[in-house]
Amino acid sequence: MSEAQITPARWMKPVLLAAGIYNIVWGGFVLFFPLTMFRWFGMQPPNYPQLWQCVGMIVGVYGVGYIAAAFDPLRHWPIVLVGFLGKVFGPIGFVQAVYEGAFPLVFGINNITNDLIWWIPFALILRRAHQNNWR
Repeated sequence: MSEAQITPARWMKPVLLAAGIYNIVWGGFVLFFPLTMFRWFGMQPPNYPQLWQCVGMIVGVYGVGYIAAAFDPLRHWPIVLVGFLGKVFGPIGFVQAVYEGAFPLVFGINNITNDLIWWIPFALILRRAHQNNWR
């Protein structure tokens, strides 16, 4: 295929914009209300909520990256790749925490909305970028 034939699918921009907005909102919520989710899920709050706030900050920063990538997803595929890896490794860490008894299973709702729902669209963006020879 020639380079001209490989273009971003129309759905890529709105998906990355949605991921970006979601991440900024979720990250901001965690940053400003770090203990709320623990209360919602009936969990003991962490001794150092600043660590959870740091997670919120990282998630929010990912959101800024997704918004930037939305305007040229095939060119900015490394941002999508880093996000995809986080969305794969996050649930793996969660499963380990559940297995060790550190987190209740209900806390996994975060993994559904933060990670799992984005696997397919991010993977498809990366596939298209690979077809474009990762330019």
